[in-house]
Amino acid sequence: MRFFVDTAEIDAIAELNDLGMVDGVTTNPSLIMKSGRDILEVTKEICDLVDGPVSAEVVAMEADAMIAEGRKLAEIAENIAVKVPLTWDGLKACKVLSGEGHMVNVTLCFSANQALLAAKAGATFISPFIGRLDDINIDGMELIADIRTIYDNYGFDTQILAASIRTVNHVTEAARIGADVMTAPPAVIKAMANHPLTDKGLDAFMKDWAKTGQKIL
Repeated sequence: MRFFVDTAEIDAIAELNDLGMVDGVTTNPSLIMKSGRDILEVTKEICDLVDGPVSAEVVAMEADAMIAEGRKLAEIAENIAVKVPLTWDGLKACKVLSGEGHMVNVTLCFSANQALLAAKAGATFISPFIGRLDDINIDGMELIADIRTIYDNYGFDTQILAASIRTVNHVTEAARIGADVMTAPPAVIKAMANHPLTDKGLDAFMKDWAKTGQKIL
């Protein structure tokens, strides 16, 4: 499973990237707002920092305007994935942009039928939103599993990008089901290293080491 980090904060991306934990980055208008940066400027900086796909989202609602914005965003760097919403106009934009050779991430997916349409339209990535489904008492992981089955049934190349990940358990389950990629905030990725038994064991080791009176350096 590839790890994308869901943020527009350069320092957070750099820290994870240095550890080899970043295979790409996803951004959206809300994350750009939180960064306080100009979208073109910060996206270019992210693209220079990481080698993998960097999703940059259009804000237009109509297909022709989405296509124009997508082309503008794609000029930033070769590793831009143009992010479009899963609406009929978004699917039209996906078809055109993917046909021009651009990576396209179709976002805000909440059903298997939507994912099927995105694959037919040539999406590079489909982003089903796990956490937002969980919020309304629908199992987001069932959606990941349904999409995995459908894509495998017909050999679609579109990659499943598990999004709206809120917990480390979301990561585990998405990996078990076979999502190609997951995108999560930096805090969730870092929390994957935590376990109470690790902390307990380390504490015991340190107490025993202190009793020896030794030093390594």
